[in-house]
Amino acid sequence: MILLQNVYYMLSYAFSVLREDGYKSIATEEFEHIDELYAAILERGITSQIKQGLGRDYVEHHEKLSSLRGKIDISDSLKSQSLLRHRLVCSFDEFSVDTPMNRIVKSTVELLLRSGISKKRKKTLRKLLMYFSEVQTVDLRRVNWRVRYDRNNQTYRMLIAICYMASKRLLQSRREGSFRAMDFFQTDEDMPRLYEKFILEYFRQEHPELKAHAPMVEWTLDDGFSDMLPTMRTDITLEAEDTVLIIDAKYYTNNTQQRFDSHTIHSGNLYQVFTYVKNKQVKVGSETKVSGMLLYAKTDSDIQPDATYSMSGNSIAVRTLDLNQPFPEIRAQLDGIADLYFPMSSALPPLPMSQ
Repeated sequence: MILLQNVYYMLSYAFSVLREDGYKSIATEEFEHIDELYAAILERGITSQIKQGLGRDYVEHHEKLSSLRGKIDISDSLKSQSLLRHRLVCSFDEFSVDTPMNRIVKSTVELLLRSGISKKRKKTLRKLLMYFSEVQTVDLRRVNWRVRYDRNNQTYRMLIAICYMASKRLLQSRREGSFRAMDFFQTDEDMPRLYEKFILEYFRQEHPELKAHAPMVEWTLDDGFSDMLPTMRTDITLEAEDTVLIIDAKYYTNNTQQRFDSHTIHSGNLYQVFTYVKNKQVKVGSETKVSGMLLYAKTDSDIQPDATYSMSGNSIAVRTLDLNQPFPEIRAQLDGIADLYFPMSSALPPLPMSQ
């Protein structure tokens, strides 16, 4: 389980804009379900975007017109016999708010309006939709979510991410026009990515004394031949002076594998982090201490992994992070990892965060 309030905190580390003044009140609100949280974030985010101005771009139009505009599409004009009606099929660009990003935002808000969010929230969102009157809706099941961002549309990054998560949750269609809510904590494939991103960004922001990043680990090869070898990219790597900790963040329904009455650590997870650690150790040399950790999000199961193993000269720990508790206690668990592995570097006080 995970407290809904903690989903907001996780998002606030993944998207730093959520830590700005306009969003801080969300941290004190109580939400009955995740849709209400998404709606609250979008409500504030869209309000902020409207104040800055909705994003505009050149949008291509393909229409039958009585006067020439842009380029004439001779082929379509002939096929449609529009010339007989003194019209031409023209292709032209128009600088408009009817952009793909605005279409995604509008369509997601309309989807949330059909969900179980509060009447007060729906009323606010409907008012915001008035600013999208020139924007078309889009089928969110067919959207290409690989959006390219630049300095002109950077403010949409968080909005589109929330739209993506909200629509994936709600758009489990049984039949046309009928939707059911998915079990957010069991089936949402994006929670593992959010969990991983949260931990990485937490250490980046709260422990600047450590180098927190997600680098590649090079294979240790005797002859340099690497064809078809998979890449090794860590989830989180913490480094300071002569110490390295590689963390593999795991968000599963079950944190152990079971055979008959025996519970064991997921073998693939253990092999993976062990491989990262051993190859990294060879790369940095024996003077640097390299350790590994599997950090699972705690589940409701009575059996949770909690152990440290000494393997061929390296320490491999398996821990759980309890997300179903007040955020200060989550902070304490993560700070405890920094204190344990980097006792000298962790002397700096953590950065403050409003509760």
